[in-house]
Amino acid sequence: MAPRAIITGAAGLIGQYLVKTAPRWAPEWDVRGLTRADFDLTDRPNVERTWESIKPSAVIHCAALSRTKDCEQDPKKARCINVESTAYLAKLSQGIPFLFLSSGEVFDGRTGWYSESDEPNPINVYGQTKLEAEQTVLQNPGHTVVRIVLTAGTSQEGDRSFVEDMCRTAKAGKDVTLYADEFRCPLPAGVIARVIWELVNRKQPSLYHLGGSERLSRWEIGEALLPWCPELKGYLKKGSARNHVGSPRPTDLSLCYDKIQSLLSFRIPGFREWLAGRSRRGTDLWDYLAP
Repeated sequence: MAPRAIITGAAGLIGQYLVKTAPRWAPEWDVRGLTRADFDLTDRPNVERTWESIKPSAVIHCAALSRTKDCEQDPKKARCINVESTAYLAKLSQGIPFLFLSSGEVFDGRTGWYSESDEPNPINVYGQTKLEAEQTVLQNPGHTVVRIVLTAGTSQEGDRSFVEDMCRTAKAGKDVTLYADEFRCPLPAGVIARVIWELVNRKQPSLYHLGGSERLSRWEIGEALLPWCPELKGYLKKGSARNHVGSPRPTDLSLCYDKIQSLLSFRIPGFREWLAGRSRRGTDLWDYLAP
């Protein structure tokens, strides 16, 4: 019988791609994608019943309160979901592989190109909760943490990726202000899904960084998207992080990904490189890489 893998947060962006790409990148696994409706991590009795019913051989934990603004507005809820629920699930997974998706937001963004050995220093509630969760997960030497930054993709509800947020704003007739001095290393969700499945099958638990090979400003990202998202035309406005109002945002969250790259069967692309090599016909733009 095939080993079973649980994917939490299966209605989220990366969770969706992990489930739909499993037949291609992880055919040896019996994958169970669980949404909040059937696996509410704050409902411990229900989690235990589901756990006993499925009896997983591995867990990929994607579920989180991931909107920075939501975390700032309700720190208690953010801690409950991002820290306490992660710790509980990691405890249930004590004797099996457990992969936790974390964030580059654990850094303050002052330098960029962060490696796994750099000291975290979160400046917002989301980053702080992710860091606390990491520390709990990594107490088990058989467990893994993967930090990511910015993911492009198409979700079921159209409200999960930064690309969808931008397009929705433009369609509403509103300007999309993008900072020319805020940097990220975005990746398509399909690439992240393939990396995660390869990492699960490699069985080398550790802390890893995963980002694209290009460090791009938010403004450069928007410009790169124009041929693919024509609805953005005329609505992109160049701004500066110096004028930012709202939840604290790290300036530069580019990640050094050499450690994880050394384990993979393919080269992690840059965002503009990915776009340049894709065809819009018959496939999701953000889906998996060619073999």
